Amino acid sequence: MPNAAAAIAEARSLEEKFDPEMRFRPLMPAAGWIVAALLLTLSIFHYYTAGFGLLRETTHRGIHMAFVIGMIFLVFPFLKAHEGREPPVAWWRPFGISIFDWALAIAAAAASLYVPWIFADLAFRVGNPLLIDVAMGTTLILVLLEATRRGVGWPLPFIAVLVMLYAYFGRWMPGVLTHPGASWSNIVNHLYLTSQGIYGIALGVVATYVFHYVLFGVLATRIGLGQLFIDLASCVAGRYAGGPAKVSIFGSAMFGMISGSSIANTVTVGSLTIPAMVRLGYPRHFAAAVESTASTGGQITPPIMGAAAFLMVEFLNVSYTSVILAAIVPAFMHFFGVFCQVHFEAKRSGLRGLRDDELPRAREVLRRGWQTVMPLAALLLILFSGFTPYLAAFWGITCCLVVGLGRSPIVTVGYFAALVAAVALGIATSLSFSLPMLLVVPALAIRAWLRSEEGRGRVVDMIDAFVVGAKYAISVGAAAATVGIIVGIVTLTGVGFKISFIVTSFASQLGELTLSALPSYLFTEAGVTLFYTLVMTGLVCILLGCGVPTTANYIIMVTVAAPALGMLGVAPIVAHFFVFYYGVLADITPPVALAAYAGASMAGADPFRTGNTAFRLGLGKVLVPFVFVYGPAMLIVTPEFTWPAFLLTTGGCVVGIVFLSMAFGGYGLAPLSRWERVVLGIAALPTIAPGLPSTLAGLAVASPILIRQLVVSRPKVGATTG
Repeated sequence: MPNAAAAIAEARSLEEKFDPEMRFRPLMPAAGWIVAALLLTLSIFHYYTAGFGLLRETTHRGIHMAFVIGMIFLVFPFLKAHEGREPPVAWWRPFGISIFDWALAIAAAAASLYVPWIFADLAFRVGNPLLIDVAMGTTLILVLLEATRRGVGWPLPFIAVLVMLYAYFGRWMPGVLTHPGASWSNIVNHLYLTSQGIYGIALGVVATYVFHYVLFGVLATRIGLGQLFIDLASCVAGRYAGGPAKVSIFGSAMFGMISGSSIANTVTVGSLTIPAMVRLGYPRHFAAAVESTASTGGQITPPIMGAAAFLMVEFLNVSYTSVILAAIVPAFMHFFGVFCQVHFEAKRSGLRGLRDDELPRAREVLRRGWQTVMPLAALLLILFSGFTPYLAAFWGITCCLVVGLGRSPIVTVGYFAALVAAVALGIATSLSFSLPMLLVVPALAIRAWLRSEEGRGRVVDMIDAFVVGAKYAISVGAAAATVGIIVGIVTLTGVGFKISFIVTSFASQLGELTLSALPSYLFTEAGVTLFYTLVMTGLVCILLGCGVPTTANYIIMVTVAAPALGMLGVAPIVAHFFVFYYGVLADITPPVALAAYAGASMAGADPFRTGNTAFRLGLGKVLVPFVFVYGPAMLIVTPEFTWPAFLLTTGGCVVGIVFLSMAFGGYGLAPLSRWERVVLGIAALPTIAPGLPSTLAGLAVASPILIRQLVVSRPKVGATTG
């Protein structure tokens, strides 16, 4: 399959070009083997602990961080200028990696493991650290900042340095930001020796949940589940108007179920859909924008969302199934909004669907790859049976290994039946059911290795997936640990509530100015204050997301902004979802729209124009967070949920998105004039807003245009064909 191999290589190249977390340096063979062995060890460690029990919290996080930070110094270069260059051979560069980087890696591992090592005495040192404790903590902070700079760029470590300076120089800060200040010893004590800083929730979630799901996503893609989703999307949507664009939306939605990376989704699905869209007649920038916008849905699409979803579980102390249920309708709204705009663009431009000879046959697609769905089914079965997310990931990974090593439908069915029996037995007896089933994996690997060259290739491919999965997860781990510094300073100084007070006070002043210019019976002061607070929070999320990964963005904004929304009566899960959605928007928001730029590169389009179009296509994701703040019933799991409220909020949102898409596309059932587009755009906003009066008002404004569309689109009576 040389074409498939070339496509995979091209996709990896684009990921490395546009995603700073994937920009690895080339390694000499000896260094490559060392790094691969360490990465494989990290993956096996997490795979084993997920199935057989986590270690003590501090020990587990310390081992994870020792590997993650140490590996960054081996796989990321010191400067971007060195990316892609073959390392020069010299005595001071053993195996092609400088002694300086080896020393940093060793220092990172030692400083990370120091706290677990002194755990027995930790209770006596917290609040009264020894000199060696401060020295080791300072070492970890310095190497962590440098590792994060290499892995995800300079903005996040820059913010971490600023907040540490704020903690140290607090007594000289202006106004409400003033605080007594903290000595460096106290700062290190709080960030290093307690669970409120570097070893806090952010690192714990990555080490406990996120790593496993990144690994599952890589393995699921390797066994062909991603390709199955793309082929099924082609079967479902390819034949309709503008077929490839709709395939892009459906394919990205399904592929997003196993991948939480916007850029990975863009380059994987886009390698097939973007050329097809361009051939069909879509403008290049529009084709790239469709794919990148749809691909950003990967981080918000259940069941495997971005890392922020797992952080929600810890921050809110809710089950992961609750987060999944809450995410279903908002995720649908995002893809529905993109679909509507694509449909009306295709109708306006007269773009056809794909012909039968250009489409895969559904029966053949399912016959060839149905067994690849089994790992996802197993993961969901375990998850919704009430077990932990990491145990569900363990079984998902195990099933991926069985499917990848066996490639036999009979083996897959037998294994899945045994899995169901094991789960039932575990539920009935409260016993661990990991060990007996795990014996299947090495047996299959040995059998595949001994039988044929193809079998040995499958074993190597699965091992490589373990290596690549760990490689993809190390930057996220470093970012999470650095965010722990920011969160630790917030808890040390109490600045989060001070910022919340500043934001809500400013929003209240803007609200008073607005109410003085508008009829008071239309709006309340609390409602207007909440609106301005949401707008400011959303803007900060987008701006922060321009330089900070989504996970870090979410944690920072939840720490700082969620208290402000809580002060205004917004439920915690609603506030968290609002911040989460606006953080994801940064991937398609110029000037730093990484997913859009990746799509533009594949389409040969102008990146900035692609980003602007992608933001317009993603307007559903812009508006929907406001909807579920004012109508929490949309999230299903909130106390305000009732079926009438849910149907009214969701139905109005659907109709409003259709109106807005018609206004942007200039087409509904027939072409729309400019004034009709303006009126529909105005009508869309009250229709989307939760509440029966606003929805009816929007429908009333739009009704003349809708009636005219029906009349114009109706065939002429007595018309004949020549």
